[in-house]
Order: sequence, then structure tokens, then C-alpha cells
Amino acid sequence: MGITINNCRRCNICNLVLCPAGNVKKAAEKGECFECGACTLACPYEVIKLEKTKKEKVEVTVDGKKVKVAGLVKDALKAAGIDVGRSPENNKFMPCECGGCWACAVKINDKIALSCITPLSDGMEIETDIEAPLRVMSGFGAHMVGGVGTPYYLKNSIRPIEVVGFTHGCNLRCPQCQNHRIAFTAKAQLLEPKETANILLGLESIYGTGTITFSGGECTLNKKWLLETIKNIKREKGLNIHVDTNGTILKKAYIDQLVKRGMTQIGIDLKALKTKTFQHITGLKDKKIAKEYLKNSWNATEYINNNYQEKVYLGIGIPYNKDLITIKELKKMAEKIRKINPEIQVCVLDYRPEFKRQNIKRPSYNEMIQIKKILNKEGLRTVIVQTTHGHIGP
Repeated sequence: MGITINNCRRCNICNLVLCPAGNVKKAAEKGECFECGACTLACPYEVIKLEKTKKEKVEVTVDGKKVKVAGLVKDALKAAGIDVGRSPENNKFMPCECGGCWACAVKINDKIALSCITPLSDGMEIETDIEAPLRVMSGFGAHMVGGVGTPYYLKNSIRPIEVVGFTHGCNLRCPQCQNHRIAFTAKAQLLEPKETANILLGLESIYGTGTITFSGGECTLNKKWLLETIKNIKREKGLNIHVDTNGTILKKAYIDQLVKRGMTQIGIDLKALKTKTFQHITGLKDKKIAKEYLKNSWNATEYINNNYQEKVYLGIGIPYNKDLITIKELKKMAEKIRKINPEIQVCVLDYRPEFKRQNIKRPSYNEMIQIKKILNKEGLRTVIVQTTHGHIGP
């Protein structure tokens, strides 16, 4: 059966999906779905339903090993005994599953392709030992406010303070994602590091911001691409590089590489303290991977603070919506941050109804001001709150 679409709202977001059949709606109508599931991630109204069907097995070769399997390239990798998964510790990292990040790239008959959405065909020769410095990107432009890693004293500027590019693909599944058109789609420009750097440098030369930002989606997923892009940008001396991230795959070695290549600002969205809350906010069903991601984001925050205070401006984003996280947990997060460093910039984000979570209510201005007072009382000295009237604080 593949996919079925009932009660379509005609938002057309499925047209941004890199569907291996060419078009999501036509695939549903003609029964030509390859069952990659990318469209089910992207649909904000959850009207696209995937039902797995029994596919005919084909014979392919994976790193010289013949396997007989049905489905997608990722299924062939698993059948060949390759450790495939959404942890950076997996042998083949496959974090976004929508074709945006290109972290799962392989070579098929000497051409680069994606493991997560490419259908198998008989006789394929697949090679896994490659790293493709490629990324799907869009949304290039100038920003007036910046992200959680943008120093607070720049946020009230009357001119652009950063130029930014948004990477497609994300390893989280946040139902209230505020950038879901980018996070869960892949039909945009596929760029190499030098091309990306040139676009961002060109924008910076127009706006004169002094800062270039990577956001998403999740910009850290394809490590080789990000490191090479930053290296190409830093040929222009004096520019700040801001990485806006959920921090979930940042290990010490990766952080060291980012700093060495030229990162000068980082904003990390911590999202929660408890794994259960983190799963609720991020939409991750796998408790093991959620626990790993949450631990990585907190460890990354502490490591950057302890080792790079003089080189990197660190900002933290934490969410607030009474339907997603309790005041008690926010206080405990504040206590943990205070123990790391009470001066760290903390931006509290007023999570609003978006994407697949339209039933929540955006926190009021007074509610956010109260949250700011609570975090200040817990000992955090640089707290900004995002409100219906703009950013307030510190």
C-alpha cells in the first residue's frame, strides 16, 4: 500500500520533500511509494500515513558482500551487518532520514547517493566508506535578532547583526518545530563547502555584520561539511562564526575541531533536564537515543564553558510552555546551569503552537517575565526571555 493521504489541507509542504518517486501525491495515487517515510516526517497535519508492504527482494553488493534484501539502501546496509543508526557512535550515522543532511551518503555504482531514501534495485554495488561534504541549504539572508548564541547586547540593533544559512535535516522530531519546512525537507540547493562559504561571504560583504551563522534544521549533522565550510569562511580574517545547534551530537573532539576551524559563538538548545521531558519536547520515541542526545547537549555546554571561555561566546536556549515543561524542572535546569557558570547567557524561548502541536497556547508576555524573574532568583545573571513583545533582558 505504501502511503495514503486523507483530508489533505493543501499546505504543499510535501512538495518540498525529496521523494524518491518524484512526487508524494502522485506516489500515493499511483501506488508507486518506496516507503522511505520522509513525507510522514514533513506533513504538519499528519494526514500522510505509511503502511509497510512486502517488497520483492533484490541482490545487491555492500562493500563487496552480496546480500538479498528488499526496501531502501539503509536496509541493505543493515542486512550486510553494518551498524546503522541515529547516534554519532553508529558506524553509519543516519540522523535526519529525510535526505537533508547527507551524513548517510554512500556510493552506488560510483555515484553518491543517500542511504535513507534511495530505493534498492537489482545489481547495485554500494560502498559505505565515504564522507560526503554536501548539505542541502536554503533561507540565506540577514538577521536582526540572531539566535541563542548571539550576544544579548546586539539583539536590540536597528540593523542586521548576522547573516545566516539554514541547513536542511534534523535529528530531532519536535512536534512544535518552528522551522519544520527546513528541518524535515530536502528539496533545496545541494551545496559543497566552498559554494556555501562564498554565498555567506557575499552576503556578509553586503550587510557588513561581521558574523556568519549556521542554523537549521540541525547544522552539525554532517561534520565534514560544516568543518570545511567554516575553514573556507575563515580565510576572511576577523569574521565571527556562530553555530546554532541542539548540541545533541557534540562530543569533545568535534567541539575542539569547530573551535580550531574558527567557531567564535555557539548557541545550544538544552530543552530539558529529564529524559521524559526531553522526549516529550523533541518527539523522540527511542528512550536510549533521547538519553544519549540529552547527555551530549549538557556535556557540550559544560565542556565549552570550562575550556573555551576566552575563545567562544556561549549562549543557552531553554524552552518554556506550561504544556511541555514544569516550573520545577526549569528551576532545576537553572540550578545546573548556575553551577556551570552563573554568567552564561540564557535565552528562554516561548514555545508556541506550530507544526504538529497546534493545541498548545503561546505563553503570555507576563508569563515570560515571571519566568525570567524565577531564573534570576535561581542565580542566573544573564537571562533573556523571548516574548510577544520581543526579547526582554537581561
